Amino acid sequence: MAVLRVKFTKTKRDKLAQVLWILNWISVITGVILFSLGLFLKVEINKRKELMADRDIQYVPNMLIAVGLIACGINFLGGKICYDCVDTTKFLRWKLIMLPYIVCTFFFTSCILVGALMCYSMRGELEESLDLGLAAALKFYKDTDTPGRCFLKRTVDMLQIEFRCCGNEGYKDWFRIQWISNRYLDMSHKEVLDRLRSNVEGKYLQDGVPFSCCNVDSPRPCIQSRISNNSAHYNYDHVTEQLNLWPRGCRHALLDHYTHIMQSIGLTVLVIWVFELSVLTGVRYLQTALENVLRLGDPDSESDGWLLENSFMETARINLNIIKNLGKCNQVDTASNGDPNINVPCTSTATYGPDNLPPKPQPKTS
Repeated sequence: MAVLRVKFTKTKRDKLAQVLWILNWISVITGVILFSLGLFLKVEINKRKELMADRDIQYVPNMLIAVGLIACGINFLGGKICYDCVDTTKFLRWKLIMLPYIVCTFFFTSCILVGALMCYSMRGELEESLDLGLAAALKFYKDTDTPGRCFLKRTVDMLQIEFRCCGNEGYKDWFRIQWISNRYLDMSHKEVLDRLRSNVEGKYLQDGVPFSCCNVDSPRPCIQSRISNNSAHYNYDHVTEQLNLWPRGCRHALLDHYTHIMQSIGLTVLVIWVFELSVLTGVRYLQTALENVLRLGDPDSESDGWLLENSFMETARINLNIIKNLGKCNQVDTASNGDPNINVPCTSTATYGPDNLPPKPQPKTS
């Protein structure tokens, strides 16, 4: 029994072909949108790649770019097919191509769904990449005179100002690293020497943060050094008072930023997938309806269209048997060492002597 059988008149078939022609051109535009979304995500990730660890997170934008390009080609071909299918006689040139086209498009449409799901699933890998990358960027913040790292100070400062964040997890991350270069430390000062000697690794650690951590909305002048020392500042208690520093860590700020982008892209790709699946369904109805017209032999007659000629279980069983038969055809008789001429029966079993030749006829005597 056919699945979702629908009866089509000639007028309905023509209208369906015309609508599908328009929808396929719209699908070409959706392919361009997919390509643009992948390109946009790739650019956004590359903007701050120096703040990310080397993790394979480019597969999502790369997949969207590839799917978008393929979508343009497939839907352009689909538009041409549907345009020709308005005329039943022109359908004959596409008759053998339409079913493989529908099958390939179905699997391609599944790739769009996978791309949408990947937009939601890459958050974990992105968070790990940001965590490691930001930790390294904070560690090398002071290396302004080291080639390959001299840009990190400006990058981190601009990040903290733009996203209103401080440190990796929070402002206390700056307390655990030396973010001031030794070239700017007065080695003749007793306090500086004491701090260097008190640290096992000889680092100059302090309870201070860079200027970019300061909250510009705070009415009080920024307290960015001796943050934990209440006596160093007038009318100040770092435990009970709200600090005039950005409270949120930059990893959370960046993760929220990218998560918002990926969720928006994922939703858009999901809508495109539903649209592409709807167009593919219409193409399948058009193909089956036109094939049934050819069987009837009357181009103006009514015909049935369906998604599957048999039930889901029956279709799965038939396809499984086809696959099994293909496997059997490719098998080689190992017992005969792969020689197909072995065990071929002879046309005659008669033997004529040691040379296996028939005797010469004797001349007749009168």
